[in-house]
Amino acid sequence: MMSVTVTAATCFAAGSYLPRSPRRSFTVALRSDVSSTATRILTELKRECATPLPLLQQVAKTMSDDMRAGLGLKPGLPMIPTYVENLPTGNEKGLFYALDLGGTNFRVMRVQLGGKDERVIDTEFDQVSIPQDLMSATSQELFDFIASGLAEFVSKEDGGFHISPGRKREIGFTFSFPVKQTSIDSGILIKWTKGFAVSGTAGRDVVACLNEAMERQGIDMRVSALVNDAVGTLAGAEYWDSDVVAAVILGTGTNACYVEKISAIPKLQGHASSSGKMIISTEWGAFSNSLPSTEFDREMDAATINPGEQIFEKTISGLYLGDIVRRVLLKMTEEGGLFGRFVPQKLSTPFILGTPDLCAMQQDYSGDLHAVGSLLYDILGAESNLSERKTVLEVCETIVRRGGRLAGAGIVGILQKMEEDDRGLIFGNGNRSVVAIDGGLYENYPQYRTYLQDSVKELLGSEKSNNVVIEHTKDGSSIGAALLAASNSIYQQHL
Repeated sequence: MMSVTVTAATCFAAGSYLPRSPRRSFTVALRSDVSSTATRILTELKRECATPLPLLQQVAKTMSDDMRAGLGLKPGLPMIPTYVENLPTGNEKGLFYALDLGGTNFRVMRVQLGGKDERVIDTEFDQVSIPQDLMSATSQELFDFIASGLAEFVSKEDGGFHISPGRKREIGFTFSFPVKQTSIDSGILIKWTKGFAVSGTAGRDVVACLNEAMERQGIDMRVSALVNDAVGTLAGAEYWDSDVVAAVILGTGTNACYVEKISAIPKLQGHASSSGKMIISTEWGAFSNSLPSTEFDREMDAATINPGEQIFEKTISGLYLGDIVRRVLLKMTEEGGLFGRFVPQKLSTPFILGTPDLCAMQQDYSGDLHAVGSLLYDILGAESNLSERKTVLEVCETIVRRGGRLAGAGIVGILQKMEEDDRGLIFGNGNRSVVAIDGGLYENYPQYRTYLQDSVKELLGSEKSNNVVIEHTKDGSSIGAALLAASNSIYQQHL
């Protein structure tokens, strides 16, 4: 059977998936069963969100086709060359830093590497929440805030971590937004995603933005590698397991990357590479073909800062699932009286219902669904009876199931593309192909994780599934960035 390595976790884990604390008491609504109108809306939702095997197969095939097109000069996925051609070998030594910016938090880390014998000697990290107003501030304001957090972290470096004499500190910068990468340590921002709308950055080298901010903070440090979180995760996972072929991020946003042969990248024709390979960032959040869609998806998309873009991301990632559910519940309430005669005012507030809240409700296995009722009252001000709570759970189940199964189809699309180009590479006898996954959505949402894994098994069948390992790689992007800083260090020949 397909091997799946995950750590035991729930939506009550630390980080962005820590749900709001529900109130201890609330009023139980004494109403009859859910109205026929609300039931009709739910039935239609289930029909439009269905992901039968033929649809999943079409999504996987279209994903492969769009990848291949994007590697050339045809319309398709962005398929961004990362210029990461040599992954860490295990020989790296010294102190290296990582800065991971990819969502509503940024993480800073330091890693002491000891080479083949000691590998990772020690690590320390800190995580800082990004204020909401900075997500739409100026480039300088955002990067100054990040650099100040990095400066504070560097100032706490103790004797357990030591830089070699005469060397400048080096850092791997995980920047998980679409960039046009021009080298291992430079990249031009194409656009912000995941709810960011920072001015003055698009068209600029994000490494230069960080360098300027570090200079203003008095930090003497060099960016040795610019990667995104998927690339960092692949590098971090491959450091410990040489069978890793791809990495996926499923958190606030989503992306996937994999190892591609240079000869299979027409848009890099003539590029010289010592390894003959390069990690490609698919930017699969931009995928949109063959996806099941509802009026609620279209309404939410129209209300975002980037309507018509990142449709796959808006269908499967953590930033959006909660608001899709909210929009369904709002229509059920307005047209079908789901929570009684009055529409709770908070239900009209975009993104007030988060994906961690869906997760918390789906972990309620009590007879009266008390936790579901409490969360609905606490977050939305909605009084609910048992029948209404069951309806809410069915809506959550429908949206989350669709997201997880589509994510699984995307993974299969990547694996099938690699297999088509090199028969036996993925599904050959005795082969072991590992897909490393990181991100709070996958880590902390048990139902989502199960839907994804089941989708992969269903698409591949039992025989091919034996070759595929889906492995949870916690915090892989941060340590991966530090490892890539080491493998691309200006002092590399001395490591």
